[in-house]
Amino acid sequence: MNAKNRLVWFITGTSQGFGFELARATLKRGDSVIATSRTPEKVTASFKDSADRLLALPMDLDNAKQIAAAVEAGIKRFGRIDVLVNNAGYGLIGAVEEASDDEIAKVMGANVFGLIRVTQAVLPHLRQRRTGHIVNLSSIGGLVGFAGFGIYNATKFAVEGLSEALAAEVAPLGIGLTLIEPGPFRTDFLASSLRAAAKIIPDYETTSGQTRANSVIRNGKQQGDPVRAAEAIIAAVTAEKPPLHLILGQYAFDRATEKLDKLRKDMDTWREVTFGADFKTP
Repeated sequence: MNAKNRLVWFITGTSQGFGFELARATLKRGDSVIATSRTPEKVTASFKDSADRLLALPMDLDNAKQIAAAVEAGIKRFGRIDVLVNNAGYGLIGAVEEASDDEIAKVMGANVFGLIRVTQAVLPHLRQRRTGHIVNLSSIGGLVGFAGFGIYNATKFAVEGLSEALAAEVAPLGIGLTLIEPGPFRTDFLASSLRAAAKIIPDYETTSGQTRANSVIRNGKQQGDPVRAAEAIIAAVTAEKPPLHLILGQYAFDRATEKLDKLRKDMDTWREVTFGADFKTP
């Protein structure tokens, strides 16, 4: 790859899953990576052959000072950041009523507030350069609600709304944004990256309870390939016209299509009531 076409990526949550595979793929293509993780030593050990183009740093999404320090260190090492990838986060499984305040606060803190902190830390640099791209890892769960994933859905729906607004705000400044909406992929999501609500209410056995059971059965059998997902993300970011939404995997595509069909049906069925809610003009 021509040196002038090489990118500098700032990727959060790189010790496993999508973040790890994306770091691997970008380093392989000759790019440089600022890789943040709670265990940066693991990241460094995994990519010894690319040590000259890798800066692995510790970063806690709850720690604004540590986030700012990581951004500063990355720019000092490589001179710039071209692409920010907000990947770090985790899932929470359980019925909405089963989730405790603490469980809700923690997953919101990681998936929403942490993403905002990192984005706000990188944006001044991107604005100054009038170029760059932001990639926010959402989920098909950011477009469609699933029993047993209500709180997790809430975090990803928040990421969707935030990202669509942010995309409109930064577009005139030369900054792009892409939302990644994957379905089930064979990562650690259903294992170490998924937490379960401690409380279990028997009345939800056939809904969220079934989702809990299926998460164990499906772990390691998901149809999505994280290596191909990383390649897809790179293709989107480097495209002449990157998409705002990138759905990954047939499962996610099918669920999104069903959602659109149901939404359109409700809109058409209730059109008269919808329009009837406006003030009547003379």
